[in-house]
Amino acid sequence: MLNNRHVNQPPLVEGQRVEFKRQLTDGLEKEVVAFLNAHDGGLIYIGLDDAGQALSVDHLDTLQLQIKDRIKQNISPSTMGLFDVLIEGYQDKNIIKIVVARGSEQPYYLRKAGMSPKGCFIRIGSAAEPMPQRMIETLFATRTRNSIGNMRSRNQDLHFEQLKIYYQERGLPLNEQFARNLELLTTEGDFNYAAYLLADDNGMSIKVAKYAGLDRVDLIENEEYGYCCLIKATKAVLEKLKVENKTLATITDSTRNETKLLNPIALREAVINAIIHNAYSRDVPPKFELFADRLEITSAGSLPQGFSQDEFFMGYSVPQNKELMRVFRDVDLVEQLGSGIPRILQSYSKDAFHFTDNFTRLVLPFSQVLETKAQATGQATGQATGQATGQATGQATGQAETLLLYCVEPRTTKEMMTHLELSHREHFRDSLLIPLLDSGQLEMTIPDKPKSPKQRYVTVKQTDDNHD
Repeated sequence: MLNNRHVNQPPLVEGQRVEFKRQLTDGLEKEVVAFLNAHDGGLIYIGLDDAGQALSVDHLDTLQLQIKDRIKQNISPSTMGLFDVLIEGYQDKNIIKIVVARGSEQPYYLRKAGMSPKGCFIRIGSAAEPMPQRMIETLFATRTRNSIGNMRSRNQDLHFEQLKIYYQERGLPLNEQFARNLELLTTEGDFNYAAYLLADDNGMSIKVAKYAGLDRVDLIENEEYGYCCLIKATKAVLEKLKVENKTLATITDSTRNETKLLNPIALREAVINAIIHNAYSRDVPPKFELFADRLEITSAGSLPQGFSQDEFFMGYSVPQNKELMRVFRDVDLVEQLGSGIPRILQSYSKDAFHFTDNFTRLVLPFSQVLETKAQATGQATGQATGQATGQATGQATGQAETLLLYCVEPRTTKEMMTHLELSHREHFRDSLLIPLLDSGQLEMTIPDKPKSPKQRYVTVKQTDDNHD
């Protein structure tokens, strides 16, 4: 389905991180290589002229597949997990958007030209320029060698029935060449550490601990999820924390307000981010700790070398384990490259993140803690929940505001989720749809039949009751 996001989009401008192309050309791989070798990746739009005006692009679905194939086949080292190819609405037309992350195995180059100035490029201003030979040699000398894709698995007797089931559920059955296609082999043809983590049996276990108080003194529960395919372990951790994410109710004279201890969308993103970006080469799994007032998520590894906190918070992506990233996206655990941190920051501040030389910790306070702080500073308690209603004034922000603009005309649930690029129906319902309905900003077209297949949702026109 095409993505018709045409509401209040700011104009796009070509520059250091953004490239426009009228159509797909032979130079696409050159631009992708330049962004892979850049400090913070970039975006390529196909269907825009030099002035940023949208053009008609035919056969978008076919074009999308061609682009994916060319990037995978024509660039080295492997680009798996380092790019997304999306169809996006702009100026009442649908265009192609290619999201390219900074690669961790620089220098990247065109396979046909090899690792030379004719094959290696870097972004300078708004152009892709040949990389100097000395820079190529320096980058190659410092290329990361301890990635899980290069590390040989300690166990070569691996089986992948669980992984095959998850792919089958997505309509993507794995053939006999799946290990090579998913980059689960070293250059010598042995199973690598990514394969080890995704195998049915391994030695990796993720711990979820629960404490009675505010410190680590009184441990009341200590569960382990692992020794199995990392996808299965991830789903188990998500389910455990979903159970722990209890609903709180506040009753007033006229209403009953309910909220979760933690924002469900931010919680999911935080869990997956910690697992997928963990530095497994250190043999240290991520850890999840529940206290009386917060959840702490600790993962091995800090920011990549040369990568600033500002870039991290802006959503620039440097996948630490691109093999895992690719698989997690295939099975729909990751929606879009670089989308996790911005989703977390919609509900929690940058102060929730703590970086050391060897670890990254995310501290998510429970909603009643945020509520207390908000009351102390004179803010409405609704602001603390981080839900779509956002502020006590009832004015929606972020995704909720986008949704309200889109629903000026009646829309189905499927249309709304597609417009917001969301795939998890329960999260959409709990964090956006229900809060907007409860606040009176959105209403059903068939209110007496909430589950009707003909149900649509429309934005309620606001009136000013303060006129004299």
